[in-house]
Amino acid sequence: MPRFIKFFEELTIKDVPSVGGKNASLGEMYQKLTSQGVNVPNGFATTAEAYNFFMERAGLKKNIMKILDGLDTRDVLDLAKRGKKVRATIMAAEFPNELKKEIAVAYKRLSAMHKTKNLHVAVRSSATAEDLPDASFAGQQETFLNISGEKVLYQAIQACIASLFTDRAISYRVDKGFDHFKIALSAGVQKMVRSDAASSGVMFSIDTESGFAGTVLINSIYGLGENIVQGAVNPDEFLVFKGTMKIISKRLGSKKVKMIYDNNIKSAKPVKNVPVPAADEKKFSITDAQALTLADWAVKIEKHYKRPMDMEWALDGLDNKLYMVQARPETIHSVRDYSVVEEYLISKKTKVLVKGRSVGNKIGSGVVNKIMNVKDISKFKKGQVLLTDMTDPDWEPIMKIASAIVTDKGGRTCHAAIVSRELGIPCVVGTETATKVLKSNNKVTVSCAEGDDGYVYDGLIKFEVKKTSIKDLARPKTKIMMNIGSPDIAFASSFIPNDGVGLAREEFIINNHIKIHPLALINFDKLKDKKAKAEIAKITDGYTDKKQYYIDRLAEGVAIIAAAFHPKDVIVRLSDFKSNEYANLIGGREFEPVESNPMIGWRGASRYYDPRYEAAFALECLAFKKVRDDMGLTNVKIMIPICRTVEEGQRVLDIMAKYGLKRGVNGLQVYVMAEIPTNIILADRFAKIFDGFSIGSNDLTQLTLGIDRDAGDLHIEGVSNEKNDSVKMLVRYLIEVGKKTGRKVGICGQAPSDFPDFARFLVDCKIDSISLNPDTVIKTTIDLAQYEKKIGASSKKVSSVKKTVKK
Repeated sequence: MPRFIKFFEELTIKDVPSVGGKNASLGEMYQKLTSQGVNVPNGFATTAEAYNFFMERAGLKKNIMKILDGLDTRDVLDLAKRGKKVRATIMAAEFPNELKKEIAVAYKRLSAMHKTKNLHVAVRSSATAEDLPDASFAGQQETFLNISGEKVLYQAIQACIASLFTDRAISYRVDKGFDHFKIALSAGVQKMVRSDAASSGVMFSIDTESGFAGTVLINSIYGLGENIVQGAVNPDEFLVFKGTMKIISKRLGSKKVKMIYDNNIKSAKPVKNVPVPAADEKKFSITDAQALTLADWAVKIEKHYKRPMDMEWALDGLDNKLYMVQARPETIHSVRDYSVVEEYLISKKTKVLVKGRSVGNKIGSGVVNKIMNVKDISKFKKGQVLLTDMTDPDWEPIMKIASAIVTDKGGRTCHAAIVSRELGIPCVVGTETATKVLKSNNKVTVSCAEGDDGYVYDGLIKFEVKKTSIKDLARPKTKIMMNIGSPDIAFASSFIPNDGVGLAREEFIINNHIKIHPLALINFDKLKDKKAKAEIAKITDGYTDKKQYYIDRLAEGVAIIAAAFHPKDVIVRLSDFKSNEYANLIGGREFEPVESNPMIGWRGASRYYDPRYEAAFALECLAFKKVRDDMGLTNVKIMIPICRTVEEGQRVLDIMAKYGLKRGVNGLQVYVMAEIPTNIILADRFAKIFDGFSIGSNDLTQLTLGIDRDAGDLHIEGVSNEKNDSVKMLVRYLIEVGKKTGRKVGICGQAPSDFPDFARFLVDCKIDSISLNPDTVIKTTIDLAQYEKKIGASSKKVSSVKKTVKK
């Protein structure tokens, strides 16, 4: 029986001490998950016994101990010098014949399985302490692709062994307290998936930034997977919601290069990078169907291992099949304390110098140090902001002392992103231009606390960190919902105790994600504004039907919010821009009137059935239909703003039905904003055509008291807020009508967030729900739970809170 080799069919996850986490996981999946349709290429692994045999036979341990004696890993020059000497010592040692013989037999057997002589294989390193749930060794040892022939295979395995002592691996073990000599190295030899002729990528069974467990994140590129891990390419991104197993978001990456085989190179790394044709850059590197297959596998793998997973996959261009090539535990959010909500709050924003994808949710500041080559990392000082094109594991000794990291390339699963998360350092990746815009010695603040986009601001800006324990938080009987404007904060906000979303605003999605007036897309060919037309063409590149761009982007924004809080209710207000705000969208000035007072002009319901705007509203309806019917997110309820008459409300319902959104079908409920006194005066009539009311206290106050809230500094002492008796009388009356007619009544205006006594007034009126801005949810929850207890209302115990603020 072989001493030094084990095939995947012989391995399970219990074999980590023998073959390391990576190879044990491959064996586990090969044995347990192939029957569930998860494709795993066969292969074999050298064992820890093989590693120890080699080290002892060559007498390497004493030499390595001597070389590393007295090492200070913070001295990157000394670390590099000693690491290089250790690796050279290992590579110079004679590879034992006993090992060669067993490897040769296994390699011939694997080649025969695939009916070839010298099978092309991938050789991957797997450390025996690797990929533990609280310590990620990802990317620290070497991988060798497109290896063919016994001699080159021996060299690749020996190089894998040497890579146990890369600079970053030495530094990491010292930082984590691992003994260099209590860890062995197993080399996994696996049939090479021909992703050089197709695509490959990385996926997580959890949202990498927030830790939200309801999605699968898939990154995909053309060619071999090394480029995605290194961050050399900005990848495509797919987000799949586990609750419905539907794609809820897609983002096209630039994918400018791909790594392919180069059989002219006779070395341990016979691969090269070539440009991706421009036409392919503008296409997704995998199909929606393939993304859904991968998501299905991610869910199965996560269920099998009973924890969130970090996985690598490849698409074979010859047989057009997908394969799993790695799976390891996710090591950041799986050990996070979810009983503490942490918020980073920036005091005052300055000029945005560059932006990219945010990694994590923190803020850091410091002096920029631009380093474009790893040989210059000794010039980096603790507390500086690292600026570079991309990172790989050789950069880790300085990454851990950076205040923030900014790169030109990479996505949310690249090396810089993975390591930054683990270190708890804010990182902005994929900026494309940062190394051209920013200079060494610039003082900057890097913010990853504002959603999906990460920003680099000019100067050193003050910020604070607010931590709130939500362990044992007492919940009031009154439902506490949230107001969400941006999809970018939805996943993170979902961890705050809540009863759903009482107001999801479309305006942020339209303004920040779509940016274009819907009628400008519908009438794209007829646009007179040439500058706007060129800008629209650039933004919608890849869309032959410009209307579909609007539908897709709006649907994705709504879907992310709906998924974050699923299965709780998410009430989404239809677009409520005023005409001057619509005019500011790209191409908007050709379609909007100039009104003297847009606040009470052509907005809300009056737009939706107007022949001048109906075609644009149709796109909105189709986006909601996609969210509810195609993506399966039926927890979305729709809310109509500024509905002046019951007849107007019915006209809007008829138009919605015309475009596939019929109230009552597929459980669709439609609410109306109660923000005009007529909505309340005629509440019993509105209740006959709508399923519920949501009080918009901002507009209700201005229209009750005759105040224009857009009139700058206008402030009428004593009457200019929601606590005026006339406003409170209207609110109380609406809640009473809601109880009589069986219609839910909630509030989504600013008042309960700003005025604790107004929130208590709403409880006294027995309102069904109060929807608050995320930053006031916990504070108001505590206050109302105590108030309900005081007045004798029953409360549902879930928490009590401690709060600390540090700067």
